[in-house]
Amino acid sequence: MNTSYDVKFWEIRRNKSSKAASYEVRWKVGGREKSKSYRAKALGENFLSDLRQAAKRGEAFDMETGLPESMIQAKEAQNWYAFVLAYIDMKWPHAAAKTRDAMTDALATVVPALTRDLPGKPEVSVLRTALRHYALPPNARDKARPVEISKALRWLDKASVPLTDLQEAKTVRAGLDALALLLNGKAAASNTIRRKRAVFYNALQYAVELEELPANPVTKVRWKPVKVSETVDPRVVVNPEQVRELLTMVTYVGRRGRGRRLMALFACMYYAGIRPGEAVALRKQDCRLPATGWGRLSLDVSRPEVNTRWTDSGDGHETRGLKHRAQEDTRPVPIPPVLVKILREHLDEFGTAKDGRLFQTERGGVVGSTAYTEVWAAARLLALTPEQAASPLARRPYDLRHAAVSLWLNAGVPAPEIARRAGHGVDVLLRVYAKCIDGQEETVNRRIDDALAA
Repeated sequence: MNTSYDVKFWEIRRNKSSKAASYEVRWKVGGREKSKSYRAKALGENFLSDLRQAAKRGEAFDMETGLPESMIQAKEAQNWYAFVLAYIDMKWPHAAAKTRDAMTDALATVVPALTRDLPGKPEVSVLRTALRHYALPPNARDKARPVEISKALRWLDKASVPLTDLQEAKTVRAGLDALALLLNGKAAASNTIRRKRAVFYNALQYAVELEELPANPVTKVRWKPVKVSETVDPRVVVNPEQVRELLTMVTYVGRRGRGRRLMALFACMYYAGIRPGEAVALRKQDCRLPATGWGRLSLDVSRPEVNTRWTDSGDGHETRGLKHRAQEDTRPVPIPPVLVKILREHLDEFGTAKDGRLFQTERGGVVGSTAYTEVWAAARLLALTPEQAASPLARRPYDLRHAAVSLWLNAGVPAPEIARRAGHGVDVLLRVYAKCIDGQEETVNRRIDDALAA
């Protein structure tokens, strides 16, 4: 195979010579022009994006077909399992750690379901372990494999259905049904089903882009997961007085001032309504803390905690941009005087880590979720009554963010402004916090009475 790294791309153009609407993707490999037409512009854009990402990864392009090595591997796949490996190779380099985790979780569920009934089938749990820990992550494929894992993967390669079988609705339905169940046979959570279905759909869409399938077969199957309840449970929402008591009790938890070191972290989640990963990543240079009045946080990075298996660096906290925003976007969040005071006192007592982070372990490391969750659990027992402690009330540190947004909504702050501060879309904000908007019923009833009386 003759290959070249000399690749050039042009923008997609409408194919005017065709009677039916079509869109042409054009690129050049080693001086040879290549083109590919799609009926839908979105398909062409996806294909062009995949080509460009392959070029960024430094892949060689075949001069005959014009395709990068990863796409050729996918087109040459003889079965669904081999295609999934090629799909993972294409997606992996540019995927965030949490995306890698979700992607391998979903595919490790659906790949064993799309197999033929051959003798010697391993337990589903063994197949999932083999896929998640050895076969799917590209950086794990060279690891030494136990005999049981090697046998499971050999069986999977033989039994996996041909990719063309996925044109049949019954085959796709088998995959969708597998996504809806846990290993113990019980129904999976609605959010889990929806997330895994999206991965399955995207993998099949890649096969459509490569023209290995004529259309995405998922769209042909009349299958709907259980409806997702996205609203926040009002029972988790604490009031300002309870928050103050919780933050006070946090300072009494742990040896060597462990809780006192974390109190301001929890205060940021409540008074600024920010996510835990955003609070963990907060740096001194992100904070404007005047001596009096309101201050401001300028958020541009998050440090969500992930399993080191899914990161390139081996770090348990991935540094990434803000959720649902472009990599360089910044979200300014005004903060009330009470939080300004807490942060100023925190800086006076604990200073910052070497990179400017406000919150650090005793040795200067990144604060882990296990540490702050343990402190929070202990503080709940001290601050709440036994009945409250046994309830969902502020059970997780994340519930402080829910309490903040609920407070803002009930205070009458316009929804677009709350959405901007919280990093939500307005539609998501109103849908997720619909049950937490209190005090509206009497006002609405009075307006209806007035209308009826008129």
